[in-house]
Amino acid sequence: MLFAAICMDKPDFFQVRARVRADHLAFVQSNAGRVKIGGPFLDDKGRMNGSLLIVEASDEADARRLLEGDPYAKAGLFERVELRAWRWTIGAPD
Repeated sequence: MLFAAICMDKPDFFQVRARVRADHLAFVQSNAGRVKIGGPFLDDKGRMNGSLLIVEASDEADARRLLEGDPYAKAGLFERVELRAWRWTIGAPD
C-alpha cells in the first residue's frame, strides 16, 4: 500500500534542513525500495520548506515507523506531517 507523507517544516528552520540534508538523502537512498517518490516543497523564493514522500508500507503504522527514522524527523524539522493512503494512477510505472 502507498502513502503520501506531506511534511511541512517549522518556520525559520532552514539551518536545520541544511545541516541534516545529507543524512536525510542517505536515509532516502537506503530505503529506495520503500520510498517511491520524494522531493521538497518550495516557498515563493525557491527555498525548501517541506517534503513530499510517497512510501510503500503494509499499513499506516508501518509508514509512520519508516518516517520516524528520517533524520529530518529526528532533528525536529517538521511542524506537522500528514499521512494519507494514496493510489498511483497517472504516470504509474508498468
